[in-house]
Amino acid sequence: MEQQDHLLAEARRYGYIEGDQVWLRPLLDLPARQVGQVKESADASLIYFAQRFNLFRTKVEDLLQKIEESDNKGSFLMKALHLKEQVATYDALGDFESLHRRLTEAEESIKVTINRNREKNLATKISLIQEAESLHDTIDWQGGSEKLKDLRQGWIKTGPVEKHLTDELETRFQAAVDAFFARKKEFLAEKKAMTNRVYDRYKELIHKSEALQNSTEFEETTRKLKQLQQEWKEIDGTLPRKQANDLWTRFRAAHNHFFERLKVHIESKRQEPAAAGGGEDNLSRKRALVAEAQALLNQPMSQAVARAKELQAAWKKVGPVRGEESDRVWEQFILACDKVFEMSALEHYIRKRQPAGPDASSPRDQANARILALRDFIKSDKQEQEVLEENLGKLNDSPGNEAFRTMLQGKIRAFERKIRTKNELIAMFQQRVTG
Repeated sequence: MEQQDHLLAEARRYGYIEGDQVWLRPLLDLPARQVGQVKESADASLIYFAQRFNLFRTKVEDLLQKIEESDNKGSFLMKALHLKEQVATYDALGDFESLHRRLTEAEESIKVTINRNREKNLATKISLIQEAESLHDTIDWQGGSEKLKDLRQGWIKTGPVEKHLTDELETRFQAAVDAFFARKKEFLAEKKAMTNRVYDRYKELIHKSEALQNSTEFEETTRKLKQLQQEWKEIDGTLPRKQANDLWTRFRAAHNHFFERLKVHIESKRQEPAAAGGGEDNLSRKRALVAEAQALLNQPMSQAVARAKELQAAWKKVGPVRGEESDRVWEQFILACDKVFEMSALEHYIRKRQPAGPDASSPRDQANARILALRDFIKSDKQEQEVLEENLGKLNDSPGNEAFRTMLQGKIRAFERKIRTKNELIAMFQQRVTG
């Protein structure tokens, strides 16, 4: 009975009866409005509409509690606005003004939270964009792809920002992603084309070898096959391991066939070893060629490469040098020439990836880009060297394999030279970075 009396008192406080109609008193800036009609009695009708207000208040308080307990308060904004609108239309008698005030406070609090979250989201998205753009010059395609995959997931999980910034941020992030994958696509296409060129070159040398394997012109054919072995050794590029092994096996088979026949041929003949001549002035001439070769890195690469080839041709015309000095001066000369050729290849590689030109970045950045490229080249060289060493290990001790063993050992030494040369260039660039 007390509850009924309380409800009736609340109803009379906020409403009244006029004729057979139940009215809500003016509230906020709204005029009095009819909320229903008297049915059984005036008091019963007032109590009924007071009970309806309690139902509405319960809905409001449930929503406010959910907002208080939730980490994602922004998701309740529309529900709060909807209940706030109902204050002006809901047919009931009670303290709607208090509910309106509480819903308004909740709305303002939610909007503050939303704005704070959008500022946080903006900072997060700018950070994700900067990380994506930092991959602009990377050549670590696998690592870069994995990084962008993570950045995309981070982007999707990050909430919205102000609407006027959304399109600009989306465009900038996607542009960074697209730029990386466009460069990756270009690199892979170029790598595939290079692989095809390498494969075709190996096949060409195999066909030439197979055409010579049954020749009876032993002296001339020996010279030609050794030339083919040298050309095989000088092919610049790598293939998948199984494919490289299959090609090598076929190439070696043709040469083994010929040299087994040559062995039978020379058993009946004696050959006089070629006499070696020399001259004391040859050493000084070779030292002069070494000095000039070592100075070539200071010249434009196109001129340096051409001159290095001229110096190599001149070296061949100089007579032999006796003793340990012969090896020492040769090592100095070949290393100097190798540096020129490696530097030329490196600059060609860098130019293709920096179309804006060498002045587009600082000297430190240029040096770092070249160090990264050289390390990538060394990784490929080591993979090729492993294939050669694996093939060398498979050779049996047959005398017919001696020519191949020599050729393989020479090619392995050539890769060791390449790797050593690239490491020396890395040291040179690191000195520029730290200098």
